Amino acid sequence: MTWLEFLGIVALVLLGWAWYASLRARELANRIATDTCAHAGVQLLDGTVSVLRVAVARGTGGTLVLRRTYVFDYSEDGASRRRGFVVLTGLELDSVGLGPRAVT
Repeated sequence: MTWLEFLGIVALVLLGWAWYASLRARELANRIATDTCAHAGVQLLDGTVSVLRVAVARGTGGTLVLRRTYVFDYSEDGASRRRGFVVLTGLELDSVGLGPRAVT
């Protein structure tokens, strides 16, 4: 095995790990959005979250992790759309909220 092949395998493993971590974070954000909407008595629209922003941040213990901000739409009356958000630092919930402004 040459060094180039070895580095290619390492790159593929790192890419797979990053993809898996991203899926886990999105599943967690979906669960949090669903629970938040259920607790508030509103309807989660489209059934999923979408990523708004990804940035590098310091997690617990000072390690570098990704801070992901997800947004989702919800409705209080079935006719209007409002926007909520979930912020994860690594795989820890940083904040979640239901926004007051309507989405056009």
